[in-house]
Amino acid sequence: MNEKQRKEGQQIRQVDSTDIKSDSNHNLSRIKDMSSDDLISKYFQSTYEPPNMKKAKKRRREDIQIHYDFDIPEEMRGIGKGKKFMIRTYGCQMNEHDTEVMAGILTQMGYISTEDTSDADIILLNTCAIRENAENKVFGEIGHLKPLKLENPDVIVGICGCMSQEESVVNRILKKHPFIDLIFGTHNIHRLPQLIKEAMFGKEMVVEVWSKEGDIIENLPKVRKGKIKAWVNIMYGCDKFCTYCIVPYTRGKERSRMPEDIIQEVRHLAAQGYKEVTLLGQNVNAYGKDLEFEYGLGELMDEMRKIDIPRVRFTTSHPRDFDDHLIEVIAKGGNLLDHIHLPVQSGSSDILRVMARRYTREDYLKLVKKIKDAMPNVTLTTDIIVGFPNETDEQFEETMTLMEEVGFESAYTFIYSPREGTPSARWEDNIPMEVKKERLQRLNKLVNDQSAEAMKKYQDQVVKVLVEGESKKDPDVLSGYTDKNKLVNFRAPKDLIGQIVEVKVVNTKTWTLDGELVEAAVEVK
Repeated sequence: MNEKQRKEGQQIRQVDSTDIKSDSNHNLSRIKDMSSDDLISKYFQSTYEPPNMKKAKKRRREDIQIHYDFDIPEEMRGIGKGKKFMIRTYGCQMNEHDTEVMAGILTQMGYISTEDTSDADIILLNTCAIRENAENKVFGEIGHLKPLKLENPDVIVGICGCMSQEESVVNRILKKHPFIDLIFGTHNIHRLPQLIKEAMFGKEMVVEVWSKEGDIIENLPKVRKGKIKAWVNIMYGCDKFCTYCIVPYTRGKERSRMPEDIIQEVRHLAAQGYKEVTLLGQNVNAYGKDLEFEYGLGELMDEMRKIDIPRVRFTTSHPRDFDDHLIEVIAKGGNLLDHIHLPVQSGSSDILRVMARRYTREDYLKLVKKIKDAMPNVTLTTDIIVGFPNETDEQFEETMTLMEEVGFESAYTFIYSPREGTPSARWEDNIPMEVKKERLQRLNKLVNDQSAEAMKKYQDQVVKVLVEGESKKDPDVLSGYTDKNKLVNFRAPKDLIGQIVEVKVVNTKTWTLDGELVEAAVEVK
């Protein structure tokens, strides 16, 4: 990106946060001292607008404002001194990263972190809406928090994240869980200090959910987990509108950060000694399509190659946006790893069509061939849904044969469940659960077999492992991941945690490798 492009992009997209005005889609309701029916009536007669597919698909690429001057309001600085917060996170890496930001904001307000709910003054559940099971877990946790709230009325209990962007979820909380103090969505995390102030000093429930996509707030504080691996958001939202997916409604349209802001953040992480960075986006390889100049993930990854950080990954990709230039850049190697997660969802072109994935089985296989031609040693993993409405036995068999043909070394597999607010939720969920489970069982057996077979090639090989910490099963054993994202367990001194070391594989399993430290080869970076 040249200087002219950079300046043009900033002129179009950058504003000062003092220009932020209340939005017609911004709803702040204080509604606790009311009956549940009155609560719901007042809330949904407000300016809040629930997800609407037709409107969402027609939305234009309005200029997204970028703000560089986030600050804690003076009256909220130090208000958490001597107090503690706990954030429980559900769902994807994006939610994990949002938690890092909220933890950063709360820390700047004076709070310290705790893992004990009974010791916390603020409890936030950062929720996921992508699967029904995730929602059930959250509502189960909400139920567990009620006695705590009755015992300690001063504790602030908040629900945030993707579930908060769903009308049905907010409706259910208002009606059945009025003890909740705070509900806010994915677009207004930067307003956490103001929301806590409302919850702390007001007597009513605080509900702030913006239907409009959020701006990009660049200087939000973060408290990252550890000093080894880091997540870096490069874009937000998704424009694909797959018929089963709630993400475009909960996360909004695609909006990219400016390249120089991402590059600066990664350089800063490298200077702090981080060994691995993962670039995040709901549809990460659509990065840059909304910028006012020509710049995509390929160009950004080329910049990552120049930064002195050992490993760079990105997730999650959409096959439709995986272009030739990106393949060419990743194939250059260096710190760009050739482990690619490429969700296919189904091996049937007919099912892909009704999923609105916008590619066919043949398109996907052509893309895989391009990737393998450029990177013969690439490791591919994927996501697959079984039991989509009207999926026949023959169409499921196409998924099985695609799994074998591509040679995926791992896969996240799911039974289809309808998500309210998505197009497929209006269709008959007509595959019996016993059929779904049988298909999932067969698919998982194939996934396990292919993973075990892929692991065998590492027998007696020396691999480079980024040591992340003690094994979950044995504190005397260290564990970490190879550049191919294979988990390795081995005995070694604990002062190697955070280092990249060479390990000889002595035993292979379905999902993990056992190894022995190669004493003389510790990579110092």
